[in-house]
Amino acid sequence: MLKEALFYEFLENSSSVKCNLCYKHCKISIGKRGICGGRKNISGKLYSINYGKLCATAIDQIEKKPLFNYRPKTSVFSIASAGCNFKCMHCQNWEISQALPEEIPFTELTPKEVLNLAKNYHCEGIAYTYTEPTIFYEFMKDTIDASKNMNLFNVMITNGYIEKEPLKKLGIDAMNIDIKGNSEFYKKVCFGELEPVLETCVLAKKLGIHVEITNLIVPKYNDNQKDIEFIVNFVKDELGIDTPLHFTAFYPTYKLTNIEKTSINTLKKARDIGVNAGLHYVYVGNVPYGTGYNTYCPNCGETLIERFSYQRPNINLNTDSKVPNCPKCGEKVNITI
Repeated sequence: MLKEALFYEFLENSSSVKCNLCYKHCKISIGKRGICGGRKNISGKLYSINYGKLCATAIDQIEKKPLFNYRPKTSVFSIASAGCNFKCMHCQNWEISQALPEEIPFTELTPKEVLNLAKNYHCEGIAYTYTEPTIFYEFMKDTIDASKNMNLFNVMITNGYIEKEPLKKLGIDAMNIDIKGNSEFYKKVCFGELEPVLETCVLAKKLGIHVEITNLIVPKYNDNQKDIEFIVNFVKDELGIDTPLHFTAFYPTYKLTNIEKTSINTLKKARDIGVNAGLHYVYVGNVPYGTGYNTYCPNCGETLIERFSYQRPNINLNTDSKVPNCPKCGEKVNITI
């Protein structure tokens, strides 16, 4: 179905409109779409043409997102619509992120139907994921709004290119935000800009949203020590040492099939840089590296959450008080149960 888009403006003396949903700020003439492919100018108004057209639905462990410090051991009903406002050459889901809504099979659902499916499958939350959730903002927001009286939480896996006002009004509970690399990496590989992503990370923290950061390490592109230290220092200085940081492995895909997969040794080195800088929760992903999946007490080193890839983890936390704490030393930890 069509739904008039939020966050756009009419351009003076023109039938074109300007989309203000993300930092691309597309100027769209009649009959044309924004770069994401999901928003179209029809007769001088901007419409979400992907509303409710879900190209992917699945039941996932929340750890798969990855979100490690938010509602561990829960299941989420994951949904996505086709499209993205980035054109990343290394996209792991390019078959759906780089497609137009009508180019791939989809199931049309209402927000209420999504929520009922989540309940029927005994999920505790909804995850907006796989592509870029910002580009199906209207459906996401309607689903979030409808979920408030159903005891379901909402999480978003995002490139962080959402504009400030849409983020403020979204009502999301948790975000995993990609920081993909330095400014040059964004321009050459993602066809975007770094600074808006960093601004989104800071704003999300200020809004009280649970934030975790992911950096997918691509050999020869963003795997040198300087790149890793930049991300680690940003998390430490701007988001806080309790902010979880995930370093994940790249596998050859899309337009970078000539690049080798990320080695476990590279991920270990990245994790060591984060830990040595004082970050409390540094993880690795997309590889069978056991200890890099676990959560440890930042004070005494006790294993608080033991994970086995994306299976349900073992939780060793004292949850008697409002803030979970270590059962061994009593240290309060940044984990939402």
